[in-house]
Amino acid sequence: MLLEAVRRHADAHADPLGFAPTPIPGLFAVRATAPSGLLHDVYRPLVCLLVQGSKQVTMGTQAFAFAAGDSLLVTADVPTVSQITRASLAAPYYSLVLELDLALIAELTAEMKPALVSDTAPVRVDTTDGEVADAALRLLRLLDRPHALPVLQAQLRREMHYWLLAGRHGPAIRRLGWPDSHARRIARAVAVLRETFAEPVTVERLAAAAGMSPSSFHHHFKAITSLSPLQFQEQLRLIEAKRLMLSEGISAAHAAFSVGYESVPQFTREYARLFGLPPVRDTHVARESARAA
Repeated sequence: MLLEAVRRHADAHADPLGFAPTPIPGLFAVRATAPSGLLHDVYRPLVCLLVQGSKQVTMGTQAFAFAAGDSLLVTADVPTVSQITRASLAAPYYSLVLELDLALIAELTAEMKPALVSDTAPVRVDTTDGEVADAALRLLRLLDRPHALPVLQAQLRREMHYWLLAGRHGPAIRRLGWPDSHARRIARAVAVLRETFAEPVTVERLAAAAGMSPSSFHHHFKAITSLSPLQFQEQLRLIEAKRLMLSEGISAAHAAFSVGYESVPQFTREYARLFGLPPVRDTHVARESARAA
């Protein structure tokens, strides 16, 4: 049973934030024993199989609620606000996350029969297909067989991607397999932003990475991510600054300069606008919540 496999791995390997990595590329479990606060992130393309508890994810003005038996699909690098809404010590929240392999999707899409791609929404929720859950379970079971892991993990990752493409989420995933699609072009620009978010980056450089004119790039970037390139970079900076303050204990000023801000007051204003509290107070509240949990 997938729940039992996720529970066993997450209970044994989850870090203080609830993340339990695996040696399989892009695969990890998540565990929480209490509802969470609002968590800001910029997701990479992924599928999240929720096996116990419930969660809500908001992108822009759209909110997606999902529970055990559902899957969350993200097909673009999009900023989200998420919150675990049901979890307890007696019945923790558990999910299994697989980051989508775009090269593998392109390979499988070329081999599969052509299909109409009508769903272009970057975030969606649907019932988990039985074949996907079965492939995920067999992938997790490999963790108990270290000798088989290097031999079989690639084909099981491929099989899980195949069933995702063949199932309910398939129409939304297929466009990631088109090398010249707007989604893939914008993904190339997002990769540049992720690598250089602490540096000044021009729209012209990002547009060149996407192979678009600046005006076309700006339009498609906002259509896919819901943000302008400058706003996207700002969120990357603020999320990384929060991580640095919480995980490494550095000061707000040090974090601000580390992620590319030249003005601490500007950093403080933008941080409070995104997270709802100024940096020092927000990190204090987060640490108190973690201790209470």
